[in-house]
Amino acid sequence: MHLALDHITVIDTTPVQLAQAARAAGCDGMCLFMEPMDVLPLMPKFDLYADRAARAELRSVMDDLGVALDLAYPFTLTGRTEIAGFVPAMECAAELGAGLINALLYDRDPTRRLAKFGEFCDLAGSFGLNVAVEFYPPSQVGSLAAALDLVTQIGRPGRVGVNADLLHLMRSGGSLAELRAAPPGYVLYGQVADGPATALDDAELEASSERMLCGEGDFDVAGFLRALPEECPVSVEIPRNHAVGSETTAMRARRAVDSARAAMA
Repeated sequence: MHLALDHITVIDTTPVQLAQAARAAGCDGMCLFMEPMDVLPLMPKFDLYADRAARAELRSVMDDLGVALDLAYPFTLTGRTEIAGFVPAMECAAELGAGLINALLYDRDPTRRLAKFGEFCDLAGSFGLNVAVEFYPPSQVGSLAAALDLVTQIGRPGRVGVNADLLHLMRSGGSLAELRAAPPGYVLYGQVADGPATALDDAELEASSERMLCGEGDFDVAGFLRALPEECPVSVEIPRNHAVGSETTAMRARRAVDSARAAMA
């Protein structure tokens, strides 16, 4: 199974350092935040949009290491979002060879949400980019069912689909049976982590900062991996911010990836 290292697993890395950590951990891919975000304060500052030299350096390092950009963040759509504003980010993602761009939708108006998302997918297509909707309980696409409903209305299987995160699947009340029953061509990516049966009081903290290594929690990680479509790529998204400082970046990456590989065995 193709494995990628997610940026928030090694939150304290620059894009080049992420690519290096991915290769050192034995991953052929990575999932990259193309810009730092205030909600991720441990992420170093960088600017791939304006700094074309930094972008070129990253692409060169990725090519040399044989690490692909599986998934590019962040693309967040709200009621006030102007879709044309995503042009610099999409241009960057395309230059870096992104397999998918990841969309989170927060627009409360269902008609406008669908229309804006359709416009977003059209713009992505003009850059040769495919789109994955990440369902996330605090967003307006909070479950696998809601994400599948959205992408099937767009009707571009293989090009517009769902990013299925095991943590979000469990926290939204979804099931592995539901994932297995998804229509062909609409589950494009998987993200793996473990967690306790009962969610933390702060769901956003759990999602962004404190997940469990595979095998440490109560999730059926192996079952999740089997429920994904055949040859579906998977990222290891296991932020453990409590370990930043006490474990090296390489150690956190290796422990996370090794736990996912153990779940596959």
